[in-house]
Amino acid sequence: MVVLRKIVSLLLPLAVVFVIASTQIFYLLSAIHQPDTAALDESLYSRSTWNFAASFDGNPYLEAIMNLTDQTFDRLSCPPIGVPPNRYNHLKVTRHEKSFWGGRRSPAIKYFFAINLFQCKDVLPTMLGAVVEAIRFLGPENCALSIVEGRSTDGTFEIVAGLREEIEKLGVHYYLVRNDTDPKSGKIDRIHALAGLRNQALRPLIRHSELYNINTLIIFVNDITLCADDLLEMLHQQIVQSAVMTCAMDWKDTNGVMAFYDLWIARGINGDIFYEVPQDVQWSVKPAYADNLFWNDRSTRAKLDKKEPFQVYSCWNGVVVFSAEPILKGILFRGATELECTMGEPTLFCKDLWRNGYGKIQVVPTVNVAYEVDQGERAKTLYGRVGDYVDQTSMEDDTVPVHWQLQPPGMIKCVSQKWRDWSWGPSV
Repeated sequence: MVVLRKIVSLLLPLAVVFVIASTQIFYLLSAIHQPDTAALDESLYSRSTWNFAASFDGNPYLEAIMNLTDQTFDRLSCPPIGVPPNRYNHLKVTRHEKSFWGGRRSPAIKYFFAINLFQCKDVLPTMLGAVVEAIRFLGPENCALSIVEGRSTDGTFEIVAGLREEIEKLGVHYYLVRNDTDPKSGKIDRIHALAGLRNQALRPLIRHSELYNINTLIIFVNDITLCADDLLEMLHQQIVQSAVMTCAMDWKDTNGVMAFYDLWIARGINGDIFYEVPQDVQWSVKPAYADNLFWNDRSTRAKLDKKEPFQVYSCWNGVVVFSAEPILKGILFRGATELECTMGEPTLFCKDLWRNGYGKIQVVPTVNVAYEVDQGERAKTLYGRVGDYVDQTSMEDDTVPVHWQLQPPGMIKCVSQKWRDWSWGPSV
């Protein structure tokens, strides 16, 4: 009996070690083969992407995206990012900052570019070209690119699928999925559908939380025409103003005249839309009051005229930068509840930001974007380029600070999607 006890006492620690090791191996293998639906979707699209990449060698769109001097397609004229553009050097991640973020073998990714695309191949050389140039400046190893493409028949998916090899050569984390949801089909509420598509673009950031933290900045880009310095200026203003969210100004041709576009989403800090729209408006012609932006908010209008950043209740405006902190804490895009008035998913997102103490939302009027190449040129001619107002080669920053209003307006204007029903509702 004594001998048996000694044998057991010797073997028991070995048995414990064996069980622990076996358990760890089991969980590791389980994680690798976990049949998570979303992860399965990503792996399927990843494989199909590589097949597309192999068949699109020499695709002129890929060359145009990766080479800003390529003139095969019409593209927005943009200034080169100088060496060094001192105004933006602070955006680069230093070794000290990487160490400060935890000293992990895989350093935290600071910049997460998210894009939803549909039927927009004509703007890809300009739009993705600007994204790629910004990534090169920021440091590809510090960046991720997440694209959700849906239902395109013009070759948009094939182009972004073929782009994977070039993007990953740079050292960028590249995520690409395809989603066939049609927000206009009538089978699902349009705003709920759009919210789902935006959340899908953010899914890699949420799922791979070991690569990101609350200091990560999300750059969400619509199918617009813009320049790399537009993106860098927005990131710069996001940081120096200690903002939670930063938007551009977007413009679109309306019967030959350029007008501010994202009117249904954007609300001023007074809760009103950016300009007055009569109920008999016909969008085939320029609304009568489109030039009278912020007609009932003199302070904001003065800042717009001086091209100074100004606070708003909500915005999107084609391209936006926002902190990953709210996302990592569970604030995502959504549709309206039965108790809320009709609003777009970006407006509801901003509403939830205010509700949770993240009301530092601004517009940077030196960044002007549009949705077609020729309209982008007109927007920048009419409303200015970043370089027209700031010295991008100077380390001296004369940015006028935003004096943040910490409480939202009491009420905000609610407008139906058909611009027929008007009301005012609670801001939070």
